[in-house]
Amino acid sequence: MSWHAKNEQFNNLIKQVFHAKESEKRAEAARQLGFLQDGRAVNLLCRALKSERDPIVINRIIEALGKIEDGRATLMILEKLEVEINKPETEADKLRIIFIIESLTRIKDKRALKALSYFLTSSDDKLVNLTEKAFDTILPNWRHIIERERKEKSIQDIFELSM
Repeated sequence: MSWHAKNEQFNNLIKQVFHAKESEKRAEAARQLGFLQDGRAVNLLCRALKSERDPIVINRIIEALGKIEDGRATLMILEKLEVEINKPETEADKLRIIFIIESLTRIKDKRALKALSYFLTSSDDKLVNLTEKAFDTILPNWRHIIERERKEKSIQDIFELSM
């Protein structure tokens, strides 16, 4: 595919993310932007993430940002994670949390470790396993760091200071 064709496809997908009336079209456009892995989409997808209300579209945008693997998306994704962490456990959107953990794992930004550490002690084994894999990818020696520092600090404090 030529550069012009890719650029036209990119522009059409961005328009759909922001202007398509049907949520399915917005979700699919976000998904396709992730497959393109074009860094130009990061800021635009972050902006769409702020304004989007449909849960499926939000999940697709988070997934797309992870596929692009650009650290500029980390803080916006972490904002969505904070929303889920602050909900009562029974109201939290587990699927969204999974998308967030997987995306942050792909991005490999150490700024995510503090928020992700919340799930190391989750009652949900799947979330614990995903979080451990994220830590293994982002900071392979994390277990050693915890052992060394655990006597004086909480897990969140350890990873807040190690960046």
